[in-house]
Amino acid sequence: MPSTAIRKTEYDPVRRVLSVWFVASGKRHEFEDVPPETFAAFRAAFAKGRYFNDHIRNQFRHRLVAEDSNRRQVLRDSTAGKA
Repeated sequence: MPSTAIRKTEYDPVRRVLSVWFVASGKRHEFEDVPPETFAAFRAAFAKGRYFNDHIRNQFRHRLVAEDSNRRQVLRDSTAGKA
């Protein structure tokens, strides 16, 4: 089911990085060291926003990423969550 909060997701299984774009802000956040099983469950979840809040948000180190056509820039890095 489509989410009203999450616009798009991408997952890099080699780097184990989950990228999430949010509807309200349009901003992209990258979550580090996300297991493939977590991403698979996220994709399969009926309520993606709820799954994100319960299983991803504040569980993995993340950063806000700004992108333009030539480069990617990390705007903010968070170490909260994963120990």
